[in-house]
Amino acid sequence: MLKYVVFAVTEEGRQVLDRNREELEQVFAGKEAGFLLTAAAQMEEGFSGIRQEESLILTDDPACLKKLQAAGFYTAGLHHEENQGTFFEGAAYVVEEIGEIGFSVYDEIYRRLAGLPLMVMKTERLLIRESTAGDVPEFYRVYSDPSITRYMEDLFEDPAEETVYMQEYIRQVYGFYGYGIWTVQLRSGEVIGRAGLSVREGYELPELGFVIGRDYQGQGYAEEACRAVLAYGRKELSFEHVQALVEEENLPSRNLLAKLGFLFVKKVNEKGTEYLLMID
Repeated sequence: MLKYVVFAVTEEGRQVLDRNREELEQVFAGKEAGFLLTAAAQMEEGFSGIRQEESLILTDDPACLKKLQAAGFYTAGLHHEENQGTFFEGAAYVVEEIGEIGFSVYDEIYRRLAGLPLMVMKTERLLIRESTAGDVPEFYRVYSDPSITRYMEDLFEDPAEETVYMQEYIRQVYGFYGYGIWTVQLRSGEVIGRAGLSVREGYELPELGFVIGRDYQGQGYAEEACRAVLAYGRKELSFEHVQALVEEENLPSRNLLAKLGFLFVKKVNEKGTEYLLMID
């Protein structure tokens, strides 16, 4: 869990942070994590008192960043008005406009670097979060019923391949787009399916996708998850419209999409399969 956001900065960086101290204090007020200011030169001499697993370190000094990364710390570059154009070699993330970003940005960077999933949303009965490689065995349980893959692509035959695919998906999709297909679980923790938004090549709109395990169908979970996903897309991602592709024979999914407000637009063909294109 993130407990400290450490700003390891040059003297110029400290002056900038001092001017933004009030905004920083507001960002971290009431949060589980606090922030610390320290000199980049001091960090290069040692890391006493800073625990790797609970800290995110931002620095405006490329040399400091390189040493921190070598020591295994979760680290990001820091741009401010005094060092615009500075290149941070090897940095997966570079933070800017520190006086304007919220705590969620720091938490997301920390979680991305630490390989921890983001909790995306909660509903009355469900938790919807980013998937992890540890979810793969649960997905095989969900997909084990033949009815699940009648209208959708199956998982890899080899779980090891699916795990590698999931690891790349987390890095490339969640890390790049900030959204994707997420894990759906009961509030008790049991994984019951997947739902989320994806990008389909050749289409302009994001696409709704969902699957709920056979044992959990008929209880309104799919509708509850999809309504939450669509609301998130509108509020957090500013998506005005979302599409869905569904086979004409897939009546349960067609009925759910109609209930969610999706309307038929036209028929499309994808890899030899004909789908109804529906848009909300």
